Parts: sequence; C-alpha cells; structure tokens
Amino acid sequence: MHAVTAELRGFPKREGVEMMACGIGPVEAAAETARMLALGKFKAVVNAGIGGAFRGRAKIGDAVIVREEFLADLGLEGGGPLSLPAESRLVADVLASGDLIEKCDGLSYRVGRGVTVAQVTATRATAERLFARYGADVESMEGFAVLRAAALAGVPALEVRGISNYVDDRARGEWNFSAGTTALRAALDAVLGRIA
Repeated sequence: MHAVTAELRGFPKREGVEMMACGIGPVEAAAETARMLALGKFKAVVNAGIGGAFRGRAKIGDAVIVREEFLADLGLEGGGPLSLPAESRLVADVLASGDLIEKCDGLSYRVGRGVTVAQVTATRATAERLFARYGADVESMEGFAVLRAAALAGVPALEVRGISNYVDDRARGEWNFSAGTTALRAALDAVLGRIA
C-alpha cells in the first residue's frame, strides 16, 4: 500500500504481491486499506512510501522500517488528558507486527518510530514539538492509518519509508523525491524478500 504510484513506479512485479495506491493522507489511507482488506485475503500489509526524517534520526536517501506509529495531535490540544466516557478511548499509537519486524532482522535499515500527520510539517517549531512529544524518527501522512486498519482486520503489517526530506522549515527541508524513492524501492525489495 503506497500513497501515489510515482513512489514505486518501475518497481518489479513479484509473485503473490499486489501493489495498491491508497491516496494521500490518513483518511484516504485508512479507507482504502480497510476496503482492500474487506474485499480480499492477504497474509500481510506493507505500507511503503517516502517520508521526512527528524534531523539526527536518518538522512535523505536512507530508508527506515517503522515498528511503531503515532497519530499526531489526536485528543486534547497540548496533549493533556481528555475526559471520556469509561468505555471510550483514543487510539493514537499502533505497533507493526513483531513477527514481520523479526523477519527483517539483520537488514541494513534502521528500525524506528513514526508519526503520522495530516499536514506536512513546514516549520521548525512544529518539527521540534512533534519530536519532543513522539520521539519519532520519521514523519508520514499514511503510516498510522494503514497499520491501524490492518490491526483491526487482524492482518500483520509493517511500514517502510524512504527518506526524501527533513522535518523542518519548508525552505530547509532539502527535499529530494528521487533519493527517497530510490531508497524506498531498495528497502521494499529487501523487506519483501524476507516476508513474501
């Protein structure tokens, strides 16, 4: 599951692997992943896409396998406790499948944490706030949604991100789509070699 076709254009077809574009952002990703899982039988889901790295956590042209995703800013503004009825809870984090992560052990990719946003971060202040709150390595717009939809369907999932930019002021983000997609394709190929 990837956001847009351009992220994986030219990626070689593999026996038993279905590539699907879900659209951009957490709503599109959750809806399309849930629809896909309701209509078919799948052994695993991989969310594959480009993303931004928090400085010092990864470099442009690296790839990161995400073991845990957080949905940014769900709940009370500022992060304080939100009073809810006893049977209600906010789900703002999700884990990738431990079995799939274990199968990727030994690959030369950082295994880290992600944060999913509905808007690409464009200021240093927001980048610093997100990093302080979530301790994430990467930022994406779909990761939490895909992993959560898969978890609700009982299907193991993980996430692979090729780093295309830094989470920072827009002018300092050093955007490089090509470097991110090149890293993504190599990492996805390696991951599929372990889990497919």
